[in-house]
Amino acid sequence: MLNETKMKKKKKMQAYFSKGELMVLIPYAIAFYVFIIRRSLQISHDHFSKLYGLRPGWLFSPQSLNDVSDSQWRNFRSNLPILTVVFTLFAVLANAFRTFFNLKARGMSILWLFISFIYLFYLHGACVIFILSIASLNFLLVKSFARRNYFPFLLWIFNIFFLIFNRVYEGYSFSIFGQHWAYLDNFRGTFRWHICFNFVILRMISFGYDYHWAQQGSHFDHEKHVQRCHVCKSGKLCYQIQQERNISENYTFAMYLCYLVYAPLYISGPIISFNAFASQLEVPQNNYLRRDVLWYGLRWIFSLLLMELMTHIFYYNAFAISGMWKLLSPLDVFIVGYGVLNFMWLKFFLIWRYFWLWSLICGIEAPENMPRCVNNCHNLETFWKNWHASFNKWLVRYMYIPLGGSQKKLYNIWAIFTFVAVWHDLEWKLLSWAWLTCLFFIPEMVVKSAADSFQAESAFGGFLVRELRAFAGSITITCLMIANLVGYVIGPSGVNWLMSQFLTREGLPVLGGMFLTFYVGTKLMFQISDAKQRKQ
Repeated sequence: MLNETKMKKKKKMQAYFSKGELMVLIPYAIAFYVFIIRRSLQISHDHFSKLYGLRPGWLFSPQSLNDVSDSQWRNFRSNLPILTVVFTLFAVLANAFRTFFNLKARGMSILWLFISFIYLFYLHGACVIFILSIASLNFLLVKSFARRNYFPFLLWIFNIFFLIFNRVYEGYSFSIFGQHWAYLDNFRGTFRWHICFNFVILRMISFGYDYHWAQQGSHFDHEKHVQRCHVCKSGKLCYQIQQERNISENYTFAMYLCYLVYAPLYISGPIISFNAFASQLEVPQNNYLRRDVLWYGLRWIFSLLLMELMTHIFYYNAFAISGMWKLLSPLDVFIVGYGVLNFMWLKFFLIWRYFWLWSLICGIEAPENMPRCVNNCHNLETFWKNWHASFNKWLVRYMYIPLGGSQKKLYNIWAIFTFVAVWHDLEWKLLSWAWLTCLFFIPEMVVKSAADSFQAESAFGGFLVRELRAFAGSITITCLMIANLVGYVIGPSGVNWLMSQFLTREGLPVLGGMFLTFYVGTKLMFQISDAKQRKQ
C-alpha cells in the first residue's frame, strides 16, 4: 500500500514537472525555427547570384528561383510525369492479369519479368546483358554451394568483387570483349546500369542467404513471435512473418530474376528480402486497404509541395554544391548544415515513398523508409533505424546477426558501416563519414549500457537520468551533423577548417547555442515519446 502511494506521488510529480517543462521548451522551439527561417531567407537572398544549380521557378512570381542543384532530385523531379504514366500502366496491367487469370507466384513472376525487362531495356539498353550475366553467375553459385558451411564467405566475396569492379570500370565497355562487340556501346540506354546494380547486389545476397537458411531448416518460433508482435495481434501480417515463411517451391530462376528486376523497386528500393517478396507475389498484401493507399498518396503530394516550397525559398543544397559555405559565418554554416540534412531527408522521403507506393498498389509491401522525421531522432541508433529503414533491416538480417549480433556490436559496426560506404560509392569522404559514425557510436553504446543498468529509485534520480540522457542526445546530434557535413558537404579535407571556425571567439557561442538547442530538441523528443506511450 505504501509503495502504491509512493508510485502515485511520483507519477503526479512527473506529470507536474512535464507540464512545466513544456511551457519552456515549446516557446524556445518556436523562437528557434522563426530565427532559422528568417536567417535562411536572408542568406539565400544575399548570395543567390553566386550559387550554382538555381533555375527559374514556378512559385510566387516568374522571377523566382528554384534550387535544383542536387542531380538526384533534379532527375527524379523532371522524370516524375513520365514515371507516373509508366507505373500506372504497369499497375493496371499487373492487377488486371492477377484478377482475371487468378495468377499466383509462378504466373506473376513471369508477368513481372516481361514488364520489368521492357523497363530495363529502356533504362539500360544493351547493358541488360551485364545484369543478366552477373545475376546468372550468382544463381549458379547459390544453387551449387548453398548447403556448404563456407557458402556465406563465397557469396560475399563474389558480390563485393562485382560491387567494386562495376564502379572501377564504370559499368564496363563492350569493346573490352572485342571490337566486333563495340557497336553495342552505342545502345547503353538512358541510365547507368551499374548505379542501379548496387540494389541488385543486395537482392542477390538476400536470395543467397534465404536459400542457404532454407536448406538448414527454420528455427523461427512463429507462435512466440505472434504473442509479442503488436502488428500480428491486430490481424495483419508483419514483415518478420513474411520473411520467415516456407517458400521452398519458389527458389526458381524465374522468381529470382523477377525479384532482382521488379520494376517498382528496381531503381531505388525500398529493399525487401527475397522471402518476403516471393510470399507476397503468391498472396498480395492486405495490410493497406484502398482508402489507406489513397490517403497515403495524398500525403505524398502534400510532401512534394512542401519540398517545392522549401527549394524555392531556401537554397541550402546550392550553398553546399557551390562551396559558398566557406565564406559564411559559423552561425550560417550551422544553418546551412542543418538545412542540407533536412533537404536530404525530404528528398529521400519523396523518392523512396514514391516507389514504395507503386509497389504497394501492385500488391508488394516493402519495409517503409523514413518512418520517423529526422528531427525526432536523438541518438545514432534511432537515426539509422529510421533513415534508410529497409536497408537497416537488410543489414541486421544479413550482416549484423551473422557477424555475432549484440554480443560483438562494438566490432561489427565497423564492418557494416564500411560496407555501407563502399556500397554507396568509392569515395574517401564516404569512408570518412562511415568511420566517424562508428567512432561516435562507441560512447553512445557505453552510455546506453550504463543507463540501462542503472535504475533510478527516487524522483530526483529519475530527473537526473533524464537530464543526462538529454545532454548525451545533444552531443549525439552534434556528432551526427558533423559526420553528415563531412560525408556530403565539406569532405574530409574540410574538417580542419570547420574546427578552426567554431573554436574561435565568434564560433564558440554558436557551438554553445547548438548544444542548448539540441538539448531542448532532445527534451521535446522525450515528451513526444512519453505522449505516445500514454496513448498506447
